Amino acid sequence: MNTPEKIVYTARATTTGGRRGGRAVSDDGALDVVLQAPKETGGPGGGTNPEQLFAAGYGACFQSAMALAAKEQGVDVSGSTLHVEVGLGPEGESYALAVSIRASVPGLGTEPLQRLLERTHELCPYSKATRGNVPVTLVAEQA
Repeated sequence: MNTPEKIVYTARATTTGGRRGGRAVSDDGALDVVLQAPKETGGPGGGTNPEQLFAAGYGACFQSAMALAAKEQGVDVSGSTLHVEVGLGPEGESYALAVSIRASVPGLGTEPLQRLLERTHELCPYSKATRGNVPVTLVAEQA
C-alpha cells in the first residue's frame, strides 16, 4: 500500500445526483460541473462524466510526475503532450476502467520516451493508486 508520510493537501468535493443529472462542486468553487452519462452508455450526454474527470486528473498528475522523471534523466519535457483515455466497460456484476496514456515530446525519440513513461508510471500518485487494479497502457509517440 502507498500511504503518504504526511498529507500536504486534501481535495474536497460534494457530489449529488450521480452520473445522470448530478452535480459535483469543489469546496472552493473552482470546480462546478453538471454530471451526465455519455450517450454511449445510454445517457443523454450534455455534461461531463466521472471518466472525463478521471482522465483530466490522471493526465495532469502524470505530466507533473513526468517532469520529475525527466529531471532525473536530464531531458526537457516542457513541450510534452498527453492524450489520456479512460475506458469504461462491463466487468462482472458492474463496470471497470482501463486507461491508455499516449505521450509525445518534441525532440525525444520513442525509445527514450517509453523509458521516461515507465519511470513516470512508478512516480505518479494516480499510477500508484491504480496499480494492480486498473490496466494502464503507456504509448510513446513521435512528436
